[in-house]
Amino acid sequence: MSGELDRALAAEHAAIFAYGPIGVRLTGAAAREARAAETAHRARRDALVVQLTAGGATAAPAAPSYTLPFPVTDAAAALRLAVEIEERTAAVWRAALAATSGAERTQVLAGLTDAAVRATRWRRLAQVTPATVAFPGRVV
Repeated sequence: MSGELDRALAAEHAAIFAYGPIGVRLTGAAAREARAAETAHRARRDALVVQLTAGGATAAPAAPSYTLPFPVTDAAAALRLAVEIEERTAAVWRAALAATSGAERTQVLAGLTDAAVRATRWRRLAQVTPATVAFPGRVV
């Protein structure tokens, strides 16, 4: 299971990085949402690091930098990136479901659910319709 959790940790590191450029382009409620999302990703990352190291694995550190899929030059691009980051993170958590059971499966499902809910919030803020998707984390 360590491989799936390693991928989840990498996704959380990338999400944390992305919220820097996202947050600086947003104001008001959207900026608060970005701070809350970054905090949630940091908490999930920290829990994964503890879990991996407690199991004897080495938790990979974050990369010094990540390549964003497109430039974040305004609020619209920031909202679009927030949706994409949460969808990507949900996909990694969803992929880990098949390899888990018990408490680990509960943890993985919580990661998927949290990312899916945040993606929905971002779609609503970006006025994207539909705001929800039938199978969160499903790669199409």
